Amino acid sequence: MDASALTQKLGIRQHLPLYATIAAALVIGAVVVWRLFFSGPSMPEGLLLANGRLEGDTVVVATKLPGRIAELKVREGDTVVAGQVLAQLEDAQLRAKLGQAQAAVAALEAQHQAAQTALQALREQVPLQIAQADAAVRQARATLDKARAAAEQNRRDAQRLEELAQRGTAPAQRAELARLAAVAAEADAAAAEAAQQRGARAADEARLGPQRVRAQEDQVRALEAQLGQGRAALAEAQSVVDDLTIRAPGAGVVTTRIRDSGEVVGAGGPLLEIVDLDRLYLKAYVPESSIGRLRLGLPAQIYTDALPDQPFAARLGYIASRAEFTPKEVQTTDERVKLTYAVKLYLDANPEHRLGPGLPADAVIRWKDGVEWKRPHW
Repeated sequence: MDASALTQKLGIRQHLPLYATIAAALVIGAVVVWRLFFSGPSMPEGLLLANGRLEGDTVVVATKLPGRIAELKVREGDTVVAGQVLAQLEDAQLRAKLGQAQAAVAALEAQHQAAQTALQALREQVPLQIAQADAAVRQARATLDKARAAAEQNRRDAQRLEELAQRGTAPAQRAELARLAAVAAEADAAAAEAAQQRGARAADEARLGPQRVRAQEDQVRALEAQLGQGRAALAEAQSVVDDLTIRAPGAGVVTTRIRDSGEVVGAGGPLLEIVDLDRLYLKAYVPESSIGRLRLGLPAQIYTDALPDQPFAARLGYIASRAEFTPKEVQTTDERVKLTYAVKLYLDANPEHRLGPGLPADAVIRWKDGVEWKRPHW
């Protein structure tokens, strides 16, 4: 072996400890990187770790009618309750139409009341009128019979006195008076007969009373129909005016204010977005290899960076039926290309509404009974 080869061999042997140290450092670094970015925290058998962002049931508050926003009463971050007034559209024209409908209904109600009063009066008057007319007819007949009898008697008396006067046994003056009395009795009988005929016609007219009652009942029903139409028109006008006042459909927090006061919106135009803070859930993604362990109703605990020492109880309420690639917000490329299933973990409660949508959170899902909870540590 020549001198140069010997020198090179001795140099390599001298650097062997350095090479070994570098190699060991590279291995340790690789393990650390794998644990930090690829393997994730270890969990005992029966617990599954997932992470994502808190979301909530979002309601878009929109207008039913077009118009100008007169006032928008809330801003982002405001807490609202069900039925609270959120916005008001201009309503001058529609309120004028509402006033017209109210006046029309008031007039119809007055007419209907008057018709009902007249109907009640007719129902009470008609039997009395019929009874009075029948009594008058009976009285007229009696008067006519009496007048006819008196006229017949006076005619006979006048005839006898006329015969006696012709024989000279009775004064002519007395016969003359008898003839005048007979004429007067005939006139009384004629008058009584005319009165009896008038009474009969009055009785016939009184017997038409039930027909007048039915006619008045028809008028009352017609007014009731008109009143019903008027009230329906009033209810419609009131509903339109009410729709100009936009109220919160439920409790929650205003997350987005889409419009502002003074803007003109069309029918169905969105104004606000509200999230129900009492129905928050964590939307997370579980690897395809672990999805078979999960079932609906499993308990879970959710941890947030904002409240790291306070776990929030939750339940698994949704498991996607189809796999998808992990969303882009996952940091590592290797994780993004994995097939995962979306799940939703619904919080049992949100005390004091301390949690809100958009917060990143970690979840520990217990899929095996009896396993103690363990807090995730990344």
